[in-house]
Amino acid sequence: MLQDPQTIRHYQKITDGMVDLWRRRYSFEEIRLYLDGYISCLRNSNFVEQYLIHRLEEQALSFLRDPSNFELANPQTQMEVDTDYY
Repeated sequence: MLQDPQTIRHYQKITDGMVDLWRRRYSFEEIRLYLDGYISCLRNSNFVEQYLIHRLEEQALSFLRDPSNFELANPQTQMEVDTDYY
């Protein structure tokens, strides 16, 4: 679990970027390249400790491997669920 505020901000940027790329129809391989590039930049910048970057990478990879993070919500299904009680 990430606890450093700066690392959490980077995690949020990475995951938001991955979801945005998925919505723009990029493949998982391209999203993985985005993640690898982001992590490489963090390692070379020395703004974040290396052990925190390693934890960040593990968390981001688990986010990428979970297909539920990339499911698009269907508004029609949501409306049917909301109006089903009438």
